[in-house]
Amino acid sequence: MKMWQWIFLCCMTLIGFTDAITVGSDVEAMKELKDSVNPGSIPAGSCLSSWNFSVDPCDTAFRQYFTCGIRCAGSPARVTEITLDAAGYNGSLTPGIAKLAALQILDLSNNLFAGEIPSSFQNLSSLQRLLLSHNRFSGNIPESVGGLQSLEQLSLDNNILQGSIPRALGGLKKLIRLELQGNRLSGDFPDLSGAQSLTFLDASDNLLSGNFPANALPPPLVELSLRNNRLSGTLWLDLAKLELLQVVDLSSNQLSGDLQSGFFNHPSLQQLTLSHNGFTSVQVPGNYGTNSELIAVDLSFNQIQGPLPTFMATMPRLSSLSLQYNYFTGTIPFQYAMKASSSLAGKEPLLRLFLSGNYLFGQIPAPFFHLSSDNAQLSFVDNCLLDCPAAFLFCQGGNQKTQSTCRSFTPLVP
Repeated sequence: MKMWQWIFLCCMTLIGFTDAITVGSDVEAMKELKDSVNPGSIPAGSCLSSWNFSVDPCDTAFRQYFTCGIRCAGSPARVTEITLDAAGYNGSLTPGIAKLAALQILDLSNNLFAGEIPSSFQNLSSLQRLLLSHNRFSGNIPESVGGLQSLEQLSLDNNILQGSIPRALGGLKKLIRLELQGNRLSGDFPDLSGAQSLTFLDASDNLLSGNFPANALPPPLVELSLRNNRLSGTLWLDLAKLELLQVVDLSSNQLSGDLQSGFFNHPSLQQLTLSHNGFTSVQVPGNYGTNSELIAVDLSFNQIQGPLPTFMATMPRLSSLSLQYNYFTGTIPFQYAMKASSSLAGKEPLLRLFLSGNYLFGQIPAPFFHLSSDNAQLSFVDNCLLDCPAAFLFCQGGNQKTQSTCRSFTPLVP
C-alpha cells in the first residue's frame, strides 16, 4: 500500500467516516466465497489472491487489491459479475452467494469446485448467466434453478451431476443456451417446449433414457445434441415447428425404426448425425432432396437395409456422407460417382463418401477411378464388390468380404 493510501484510510477511521461504496451484504458474500476456497489452491497472481478486504471491493481507487474477478455497478455499488480465472481453485460453493442480489453473471468455469450446487440460487433474481462448467460439482441440479426467470445461459457441463433434469427448466422463457453434457444425469428427458428462447441444447454424454422426447423441444432451437445417452424408440420431430434447426446429433443412442423424410428437405438443417443407433430404413423425401440444406450426413453403424438412397446424390449442398456399417445391398449408384467427381453449378461436390462395411456388389462406377486423395476421401472396403483394387484410394487399407459371406447374407426381417 502506498503512503497516501495508508494515510487516507487512517484519516477515515479517525474522523469516523464509515460510508462504504459497496453494499455490505455483497462484501460479506465475497468474503464467504473466498473463505470457501482451499487457500492452498489460490496461486499467486490469481484473481482470488488479489481480493483484499481491507479496502472496499468496488472502489476503483484500490483496484490493485481486486485486479480481476468482479464487476460493480450502481450507487451504492452492487456486485453484478463474478468471473473467476481458471486457476485450479478447489472448495465448495457457499450458499452465501445468494446475498449478491444484483448478480447478473457467475462464472466459476474450469476450476475444481466440488460438492452440491446450493439451492439458495433461487434468490438471485437478476442472474442471467450461470457458468459452472468443468468442475467437480455433484448431487442433483437444484429445482430452484428453474426459478431464475432472468437466466439466459445455464452451463453445468462436465461435472459429476446426477439425478434427473429438473422439469422447471422448461419454464425459463429467457433461456437461450443450456449445456448439461458430460455428467451422470438420468431419467426421461423433460419437456422444454416452454423455454421459448432456447436455441442451443446439449445434454450429451449422460445416462438419459426412455423414448425420444418428440414434443419436448422449443421452436427456436438451432442446435440439438443428445449423443451418447440411452434414448430409445422411434425418432420423430415436428420439423415444421423446428424450422430454424441447423445441427442434430443423436448418435450413440438406442433409436430405431424409420428415419423420417423431413430431415432431408428441411429448410435450414445442415448437419445430421445419427450414427450408432438401430435405424432400419430411410424415407425418401417428396422433393427427392433437391431443396435440402444438408452439408453433412452420418448414418453409419445402424441397421439400414435396402439399396443406397439415390436421392442423397441430388442434395445440392451435401459434401460429406457416411453410410458405412449398415446392411445396404445393391450397386453403388452412378449418381454418387457423378456428385463426387464433378462440381455442377449451384451444387457442392461430394468430398467425403464412406460406404464400408455393407453388402454392396457389382462394379464400381467409372468416375470414381479418376479421383485422388487430393480431392476426395472415399472408402468402399468390406463390401461384396467385384473389383476393388488396392491401388485405388477407396480400396486401400481393407479387403472385400469373402464370397461365402456375401452369398449367405440375408436381409433383416422388419
